[in-house]
Amino acid sequence: MSLSTRILIGLGLGLSGGIVYSLIDLPALHLLPVLIEPVGALWVNGIRMTVIPLLMSLLITAIAGQSNTGGVAQLGTKTLGLFVVMIICACLYTLLLAPFFLSLLDIDPADSKALLAVTHTDKFNGTDLPPFRDWLVDLVPANPFRAMANNALLSLMVFTGLFAASLLHIAEPQRVLIVSFFEAIKDAMFVLIRWIMLLAPIGIFALVFPLAATLGVTIINLLGSFILIGCGLIFVMTLLLYPTAAILGRIPLVQFTKIVAPVQVIGFSTRSSLAALPATFAATKALDISDKVAGVVLPIAVSLFKFSSPIARTAGTYFVAHIYGIELHFFELFVIAAAIGLFSFYSPGIPSGGLLIMAPVYVSLGLPVAGIGILIAIDLIVDMFITASNVTANITAAALLSRDER
Repeated sequence: MSLSTRILIGLGLGLSGGIVYSLIDLPALHLLPVLIEPVGALWVNGIRMTVIPLLMSLLITAIAGQSNTGGVAQLGTKTLGLFVVMIICACLYTLLLAPFFLSLLDIDPADSKALLAVTHTDKFNGTDLPPFRDWLVDLVPANPFRAMANNALLSLMVFTGLFAASLLHIAEPQRVLIVSFFEAIKDAMFVLIRWIMLLAPIGIFALVFPLAATLGVTIINLLGSFILIGCGLIFVMTLLLYPTAAILGRIPLVQFTKIVAPVQVIGFSTRSSLAALPATFAATKALDISDKVAGVVLPIAVSLFKFSSPIARTAGTYFVAHIYGIELHFFELFVIAAAIGLFSFYSPGIPSGGLLIMAPVYVSLGLPVAGIGILIAIDLIVDMFITASNVTANITAAALLSRDER
């Protein structure tokens, strides 16, 4: 049985087992989610411990392993340009479809008020955002080791990129020695990742079971109509990436589908593109995407590229406006989608940061900021689909940028 199949079985058992647990009332089993949850946390920690050394070694070998900086600069420029194009496509897709489908919802005001009452909306007042100045200054880390410890990925990438570029300007024997050292680290990390992935079915089961046990049937019922439409839009957009990778990226469709599936499940379960990064790198290797391309594209992608955020957040904003009886015109939706796409580069390292950065947008358009609390209530589910879509887009982007090398 393939790893993909075993991972999907683990996901299915975790969801179904958790829902069944929530429907029964056996005092002897009350501690079961508490006992299972640490297993999932251990597995995620195992993945995360490989991320920083893997990311640094890949970026250093991808940049310093080349004979000139021109190729790296050109690849970086193409990468950012492709990300902009893909974000624009996601925004246009959402603007065309989301308003129509969400306008069909028949929302009970009493239900929306009840949901708002149980969400903590007082902190979404637009004043708790980390200052943009601090984000900008922190792009260059005063202490790279502190950036590693704090998982300040963007700052760490800046340092690593500059360090790798500097290696191109030292004596050749020294450069080769340092690059060989990081090549060995990269290879060791891939071995470690293979060991960790053998435990993926157990880890994913342990992650999903407590979640399903806690939420129970609310996974299906909690604002089900919006969840169905929002996640459906993300799902369809994700499906469009498959022919894109097959036709433009020259990767056989069946091969792409099979190799990407485990990465999607990890992203779905952990709700973290960063946690899925080791599996994403492994997928690019399996798809015969060069380390030179993957080592540049994927670190940038997990730091800056949120492919499905405009879809989910624009649809969510329209949903909030619909709840409060506020009509949003196409231009206003366009401004929202453009702002969300732009603000995705500025993602605070705090819970629901992707939603929190929307507060200034809400204020500027006269929308009730308290409505973000409603989105927070369902973000746990929607974010699973967002992350699965994002990791798929990351691999697709790497495939497109490496098509001429295969």
